[in-house]
Amino acid sequence: MTDAGGTTGREPPAAVNRLSPLGFVLGFGVVSMFADVVYEGARAVIGPYLATFGASAALVGLITGLGEAAALVSRVFTGPLADRTGRYWPLSITGYLVTVVAVPALAAAGAFWQAALAVVGERFGKAVRTPARDTMLAQASTGVGRGRAFAYHEALDQAGALIGPLLVAGMVALSGYRLGFAVLAVPGAAALVALVLLRRAAPDPLAYSAPGGARAAQGAAPPARWGAHWRGFSRAYWLYAAFTALSVGGYATFAVLAYHLEVRHIVAAAVIPLVYAVAMGVDALAALAFGHLYDRIGLRGLAAVPVLTAAIPFLSFSDRPALVWAGAAVWGAAMGVHESTMRAAVADLVPDARRGAGYGTFGAIYGLAWLVGSTVIGALSSVSLGALDILVVALQVASLAVLAVLFHSRGPKRP
Repeated sequence: MTDAGGTTGREPPAAVNRLSPLGFVLGFGVVSMFADVVYEGARAVIGPYLATFGASAALVGLITGLGEAAALVSRVFTGPLADRTGRYWPLSITGYLVTVVAVPALAAAGAFWQAALAVVGERFGKAVRTPARDTMLAQASTGVGRGRAFAYHEALDQAGALIGPLLVAGMVALSGYRLGFAVLAVPGAAALVALVLLRRAAPDPLAYSAPGGARAAQGAAPPARWGAHWRGFSRAYWLYAAFTALSVGGYATFAVLAYHLEVRHIVAAAVIPLVYAVAMGVDALAALAFGHLYDRIGLRGLAAVPVLTAAIPFLSFSDRPALVWAGAAVWGAAMGVHESTMRAAVADLVPDARRGAGYGTFGAIYGLAWLVGSTVIGALSSVSLGALDILVVALQVASLAVLAVLFHSRGPKRP
């Protein structure tokens, strides 16, 4: 449908992009780096902070799981919204704005419900921005390499995720949790400035795709009904989503692990962000390694995810500090694959014009599985670590079985 000027109603290119595809990927990596200082710095201490309001391990798992579900399940709507409107930049900017406001607001929380609302609100900001951002990155990756583009972005992203916990650790040691949250307003402002500058330098990221590709598809009329966005994905896509759901269902949020460290006094409160920083450093390295691996061997590299996830409860819920540090590294390695290779694979499993919906639907499945899994893991961690170990291992075995079916049906090299 066109307007009076004969346009499709989608956001027109304001000017020629002044950045190369790689420059755009790296530029968005810088934006994400500043944003990660904000929300990863906060996530490093959310579990112990909620404990100061009297929250139990199960409640911490529930709230942080709800936060991740808000970040992921809401993409069922924000993904198709990006596809239908083509307003990738406004959605990205709005999402980042919500996040950088919600995190410093934690410093002013006077009750558990206020802190919980800020946690979930911050994650909702991620839901608004991520399908639009990842669609733009997927278009730029045409000239970079799918796995490499997402790996480079994730590596810069995780540089911020390393700096943020270190910054918060210093503030917590100096004056407590509230100063740690308040100081994150500074990198939040830097993220917004970097985002506006990137928008000016690359106003039309869809132009990075090959001629006749996504740009042409984006100019097509949108589907008549919203439900059309969620029909017609391939069998490989749904098998991949099932594999992911089973695997992430046994993958605890870091807040649950941090709660364990805090209430059992395994490490000091100011050290917990340093444990998270180790996880984020490994995350960045794993993202680079597995991103390159994905471009070489496709989905076969994902077999490492269930193996890593199965090891986490045996390490991270230990009462021995050395094993806890090792568990943080393994947790970070798994997250690095989640944030690079898993994202890259979605772009290869759906048509160009439906990437927003593909990412949104995938994110919803991921988020629901993480919500249920984190709540159950949080509850079991206070009741029976043996039962927790059995549950996690069983889920990872099941996920490997689904991945094997996917290999058999489509072949391992390409999705």
